[in-house]
Amino acid sequence: MTYYSVLEVTPTNEDWIPDYIEPANKLVAQHGGKYLARTSSHERLEGEGAGAALRIIIEWPSKAAAVAFMSDPGYVPHLQARTKGSTSHHFLIEGKDDLA
Repeated sequence: MTYYSVLEVTPTNEDWIPDYIEPANKLVAQHGGKYLARTSSHERLEGEGAGAALRIIIEWPSKAAAVAFMSDPGYVPHLQARTKGSTSHHFLIEGKDDLA
């Protein structure tokens, strides 16, 4: 079953970003993930709340692949740097329609 990571990231410190991108790209690919969007070009069409600077969507072949990426020892220090240097929210969404 396909899963999607949907992230909202607002950097509070940009020092971590240059060292984050290349390793994250490689590890996402190693775990079968594919970036569908990584952009600051987004707008709220409904609801209220603080806006995120970046929206990221990653497609995963399975929940196990997404979880393995997040716990990969090669990713953990980059995850720690991102969470320390940003306000981040990460949602893992199962690719199914419960209302169909």
